Amino acid sequence: MKLFKGLSLREIGFPQITLSLLIIGLGWLGGQELSQVDQDLRVMYTEYTLGATDLAHIMADVMRYRTTIVRALEADSKKEFDRITAGLPELRAQIQHAIDRYAAASLRVSRSGRSEPEDLEALRLSLDDYFHSAGKTTDLLLLEWTAPTPAQATKLRREAEVHAAENAGPKVVQVSIALDRLLETVADVAKDMRDQGTRTIRITSSLLFFGSTFLAFLNLLVAMRSAAARKRQAASSSSHSSRNAEAGLAFPRADTKLAGSE
Repeated sequence: MKLFKGLSLREIGFPQITLSLLIIGLGWLGGQELSQVDQDLRVMYTEYTLGATDLAHIMADVMRYRTTIVRALEADSKKEFDRITAGLPELRAQIQHAIDRYAAASLRVSRSGRSEPEDLEALRLSLDDYFHSAGKTTDLLLLEWTAPTPAQATKLRREAEVHAAENAGPKVVQVSIALDRLLETVADVAKDMRDQGTRTIRITSSLLFFGSTFLAFLNLLVAMRSAAARKRQAASSSSHSSRNAEAGLAFPRADTKLAGSE
């Protein structure tokens, strides 16, 4: 603090104050832009990289769900049927959890018009249709094991097989199509964010470069003006000292002349 002790704003000078404020403003602006880029990168990782990975696992889980239904169609006893289908509720909850977790992210619309909320809702609807159809298959199989006669049990099994093939099968295809479309939209939105981040970095870099160049030139100009002002002040002080010295020499001569006349 001793460096600034005794200094006033007038002594520091308006150009130096202006230059300091410009440097502070340029640094703040660059920091804000880079902070936004950092935030976008975090969003891309947490909401898109990890989220897209979870979405990609959904199709694998749906196929596991369907494979379990097919195995249940081939069960030879009620006990085996119960053992095979015991994991279906947990698997469905796992799929639903992945959807809900992605839905909790900040969904966006790409520049090309692809909408994450709309595509996610389409995936939800296709999954609901498939689970409803798969549930009807398991209901038919449950009725099979409680049928009063073997003929009715055979008929119910046949209905379950036909339903699984002709109704649930196409709905799995719809789930796959909806999921592929959502993943394409996610990639499109992530590309927009990457392009925006790249553009922001370029603009910020250019701004910092030209701003630093301008401030360096301004600093040089202020230094040159300050040096010129000090030079003029030194010259003025030297001239003033010379005039004072000449005046001091002139007074003794006048006194000497006066003494001689006496």
